[in-house]
Amino acid sequence: MSDQQRNFTVTLSPLDRDSMLELYRLPGCPYCAKVERKLEGFGLDYKSHNVLPFRFLRFKVKSVSGQSGVPVLVDSEHGVEGMAESDDIVTYLENTYS
Repeated sequence: MSDQQRNFTVTLSPLDRDSMLELYRLPGCPYCAKVERKLEGFGLDYKSHNVLPFRFLRFKVKSVSGQSGVPVLVDSEHGVEGMAESDDIVTYLENTYS
């Protein structure tokens, strides 16, 4: 090994994707912002998926929740595969994470 080469060992904790909350959202959507405020208020980490403004192009949202509206929450750790409606999501977060 030359003087310019160095070996480094880095230990990374694997991201437990099954426990990561996911939020499908549309930037500027007040209902999505309401859910984001609740997630952030509880200090919850989540992955945000920005969706297209055209409902007919929201294939992933529809495959997750059965409809094309946002916000949609996925919480695989608790068996939530695609919860829609901001009020329902906020109530769920309060009951599950408060």
